[in-house]
Amino acid sequence: MRDPYTVLGVPRSVTEKDLKSAYRKLAKAHHPDQNQDDPKAHAKFAEVSSAYDFLSDKDKRASYDRGEIDADGNPRFAGFSRGAGGGARPGAGAGAGGFSAEDILKEFMSGFGGQQRGPTRGAGGSQSWDPFTGASSGGFQGGRTTGMGGEDINATVTVTLEEAHVAGSVPLRMPTGKVLNVKLPDKVEEGQQIRLKGQGHPSPMGGAPGDAIVTVKFERHKQFRRDGADLRVDVPITLYEAVLGGKVRVPTLDGSAELNLPPSVNTAKALRLKGKGLHGAGDLYATLRVVLPEQGDPDLESLMRFWRDQKPYKVRDN
Repeated sequence: MRDPYTVLGVPRSVTEKDLKSAYRKLAKAHHPDQNQDDPKAHAKFAEVSSAYDFLSDKDKRASYDRGEIDADGNPRFAGFSRGAGGGARPGAGAGAGGFSAEDILKEFMSGFGGQQRGPTRGAGGSQSWDPFTGASSGGFQGGRTTGMGGEDINATVTVTLEEAHVAGSVPLRMPTGKVLNVKLPDKVEEGQQIRLKGQGHPSPMGGAPGDAIVTVKFERHKQFRRDGADLRVDVPITLYEAVLGGKVRVPTLDGSAELNLPPSVNTAKALRLKGKGLHGAGDLYATLRVVLPEQGDPDLESLMRFWRDQKPYKVRDN
């Protein structure tokens, strides 16, 4: 993440009240619901939210201001360099003649006499385990040893069918509090896992950070019922549309579509809209529901009595 103060456009001396005010202003301006035509809105909103979460944590903010951690919450190590008589002075970064955090740990574990231990050869030239990499080594090696990587983080992102349909980007708050912008793969399936490289826990040994393993979960839709790649939806129609036929608008994941109703349509059977299912791989099945007027109608009741007495028909066996 960039400098959180820069992201929110506030000075380092900003008060909690002004910090919250700046966040609300930017969050409203970049909210994805208000910027549906801007493909970068999710990323901007996620960055603003992450910066606010970071600075609203008093401990993290204090540590960041003191230079102890970076904007992602990872620790910063000042390192040491050799001084006269083998001493050390703080403040110098790792480089020629200097030590990184990993070097400090290795020196701490070194033997007496100032000799640093590296990978050691077992009896008869056999391989031995390297405590810094967790790997076996065939012998002595020069140079720095790669540190052990950080642990992975498991998280779940809940997405709408519309977001899954277009393989959109969605913000995800990690267990660490960090907000990530997750790009969904094409034709994403529920339960599918997405690996975000380097977004896991930092390594305590100076190695690469772990990954974030994100499991996709579909949010329950208020209109559509999912059956694999097929979708089902209820479409209310009037009594005269059921008898005379007509055209009705049906919701789909790509917007509304027009459906032709034949005269005397049988509402017990769903009408299919081919290719209007999830990812375009499935179909949309519209189940018609005849809805009568909310208030009783004397003319309609009279017509139905006439129909019942003069033109009865069976729809059930008993």
